[in-house]
This record gives sequence, C-alpha cells and structure tokens, in this order.
Amino acid sequence: MNNADRMVELQSIPNVLPQSVAVIETTEFGLSRAEGIARLLVLAPSGSALLGTFEGEMTEHAGKTLLTGPANAHNAAALREQLAWLKPRPLGLQTCVGTGDRLGLATPGHVRAFRAAGGKAAPIFAQQSIREMARTARSPQQVMDDATWGTFAEGWTAGVGADADHLKTPQDIDACVAAGYTFFTIDPGEHVDNSAEDASVATLRAMVEKLPWTRLENSVAGMRTRYLDQTFDVEGDCVEFDEHTLLRAAAKYGRAVAHVAMMYRHLIEVTGGQNCELEVSVDETETPTTHAEHVFIALELRRLGVKWVSLAPRYIGRFEKGVDYIGDVGAFESDFAIHAAIARVFGPYKLSLHSGSDKFRVYAPAMRQTRGLVHLKTAGTSYLEALHTVAAIDPDLFCAIYAFARDRYETDRASYHVSAMLDRAPVPKPGDCDLPNLLGQFDAREILHVTFGSVLTARTADGSFRFYDRLMNLLRAHPEEYAANLQRHFEKHLKPFVV
Repeated sequence: MNNADRMVELQSIPNVLPQSVAVIETTEFGLSRAEGIARLLVLAPSGSALLGTFEGEMTEHAGKTLLTGPANAHNAAALREQLAWLKPRPLGLQTCVGTGDRLGLATPGHVRAFRAAGGKAAPIFAQQSIREMARTARSPQQVMDDATWGTFAEGWTAGVGADADHLKTPQDIDACVAAGYTFFTIDPGEHVDNSAEDASVATLRAMVEKLPWTRLENSVAGMRTRYLDQTFDVEGDCVEFDEHTLLRAAAKYGRAVAHVAMMYRHLIEVTGGQNCELEVSVDETETPTTHAEHVFIALELRRLGVKWVSLAPRYIGRFEKGVDYIGDVGAFESDFAIHAAIARVFGPYKLSLHSGSDKFRVYAPAMRQTRGLVHLKTAGTSYLEALHTVAAIDPDLFCAIYAFARDRYETDRASYHVSAMLDRAPVPKPGDCDLPNLLGQFDAREILHVTFGSVLTARTADGSFRFYDRLMNLLRAHPEEYAANLQRHFEKHLKPFVV
C-alpha cells in the first residue's frame, strides 16, 4: 500500500511528490520533480543490497543512504520488482479501460481520473499499438516505462494491466513479452477478406476451397457438418447458418482465424501461458461483423484451442477517431445486445470498444448490454488533450501544429476510418485559430487526431524537430495543467463504466 503518511525522511527532501512515496519494510521510495525532470529517490539502511539494484548517486541522509537516480528503463524495471502494484497483471473479466498515451506524459492525469471516478473499472495505462509506436518512434519498453513512472508518481496501488495493442506478427509479440505486457491484442485485419461481403454463392464456394485448411485443422466438409442448417440459441435469439451465411463467414474470416491461432500458440510458447491474456480484434475492417460471423469466429477459435478474454467485432455505425459515435444509437444497442449475448453464451468474454475515444453516446448502452463484460480502448483523445493544453499556454505553437496537420491530413488519413474534410475544417488565420472552438469542431479534431505521428516526428532542414521538443517541453513545464485537462476529460469517459 502507499505509505505517504508514514514518510518523514523523504518528505523533507525538496520537490518530492508526496503522493509517490511508499514504504517497504525499512526502505522508502519516492519521486521528485524539478524543472520538468523526474528523479527516483530510494532511502534505505546503509549497506542495503537493494540499493545495488538501482542506478544513481548515493549520499547520506538522516542516518541512511539516499540513492538519487534517473527515471530510466533500468530503474523502472527495478522499481516494478520492489513495488508489486506497478507490475502489470492480467485483469480477467473485470470491466477495464485502456488509456493510450502517445507522448508518455499522460498517465498522471489518467490516474487522477480513475481515482476521482471510483468504481470497479480496472485501468490499463500502458497501451499503444505497434502502428502508433512506429509513428511516434517509441518502443514497447518505452511505453511500459512511461506508464510505470506515471503510476508511481501518482501513488496508484490498485493494480494495472498493460495492453500490447494491435499486434500483427510473432515478432511484435516477442518485443512486448520482453517488455512485460500482460494483455495481447491480436489484429488479424490484414487476413479478413472483405470481398466476401457481396460475393455470390459460387464465388464464395471457390474462396472457401482455397482457405488454409491444414492450418485450420479442418476441411470444407467438416465445417459444413458443424454449421450448415444449424441454429444456435443465443439467450432466446436464433443465429442460423444457411449455405450463403456459412460460406460468407468462412470466406471473410477463415484466414483471420488461422492467423489468430498461430499468434496465440506463439504467445503461449514464449510465455509458458503465464501472466498473459488475449484479445482478438477484427474491428478495423470495412464491413460490420454479423451475429453469425461472430458465432463462427468464436466457435472456430474455441475449436482450435484458443483462449481469449475479449473480442472486438466490427460494430454497425462508425467508430471514427476522436469523435463521438456516428449512427443510430438505438440500432447500435439492439445489434450490440446480441453480440453481448453471444459473448456470454460462447465465453464468457468481454466485448471491446476500439477507437473508443469520445464515443460517449454508446458507453451506457455498451455497459448495460454486456453487464460489465466490456473493455473500452482509447488512445488519441489524450494527445488531443495535450493540444488543448498547448492551445491555452502557447497559442502560436498550437496554430502552427494545426496548419501543419492540415497539410499532412490527406496522406496520414490513409490507414484510419475517418470522414473529416479539409474544406469543412476552419482555415487558420495568422494570430487567430479560434482556439476555444477549434478542438471541438468535428473535422479539425479528426485532422489533428490522425496526424499525430507526422507532428511528433517532423524535422526542419537542419535535422531538429519541428514541433516535438517545444511540445514536450511545454507539457513537462506545465504538468498540472495537462493532468487537469486529462482528468476532466477522462472522468466523463469513465462515469458510465464505474457503476
């Protein structure tokens, strides 16, 4: 537990963050921050072997030895070994919320939102997709360590998960296992065949014949026996498989199922099946997942021995980046209710809401229909709150980022499901970006959301960063402002999930 009230020695040190301090037997741990730089503090009896596990300078303090060290990867790993609550763990079927952090500075604000919201939703502070890591030039270990330092700084001791998001290859799994992740989201989207959606029965038959039946450990005949003309009772609703429905489900998702099974087996091999859980994500595809297709995915994965804790189908309507749900909420809830029933009948497992940032209209229906078996995944909304902070403190920097984002949008939007149009987004004027309203304008918000990678990695002719250093230095110099914006925004996210 956090023992800030017992700290006497560390609290006497300037710039220590009182909420960070903790006591394990005779050793005290804390974090100090001055001029935007965080430093680890470890105070232990002189001669303690524990001090040798950390990097830093040692001095005498209050009759003990004080180690002052950098907030680096080595010390983050050593800290996780000493403070068990910092080490990610599987979360099982708990309601959980992932709070992606593209800058590595958002976790304190996320922690404050969870603490203020209360309730039973479990946090996943370390969460970033492989795609986002590539675009921000971060590694799985950096994402993990940034979340560790933020969690430690705020004294969160209630436990955390860590989501290695949208993994596509065994090598992705290896890197994230090495970094200590416990939740592995497999993305087989490249193996989903969307052309099956409108194909004729004859075309579907040909597509199904070409599936990797050896990897699927099955045959066309075997599949037909299990499904054709079968009706599955899903809490009173009937999911039926005629020939067209079956062939379309198999042609669309058969290769994806084989890929997930391969990835799962690799995960079990490298982890020994310990301290890991799986999510299956087919949300980033062109067409919605029907109820029959959901049943097919679940039954085929189960037949292949795959165990998973959550699944992200492609729902009806549009889950675009950084904006609210687009579609009929009533229709969404009716359709989602059957997906939730399928997850209970063939699991139980959680349903996952990807691109969940700011989808306020569907949070309560999702929680209601899953009865708490739900995982909300957010990412870019924390970056937008960073820009919100920048806009208030350095309007010129914000306007420059927005103008650059407009120039990059048509290129950067390629891998996202967004509908923002440049001709609908406000055009920046010199010295006036209409800051109070711009971040709330639909098109401008999506434009800023999907161009984050270009903003963070753009360089000038001399090789220096165009925006990154100014942006990060501003946020490090104003941590309370950024944390306050995040807390306000995420309390709104969390409220429907903590009841």
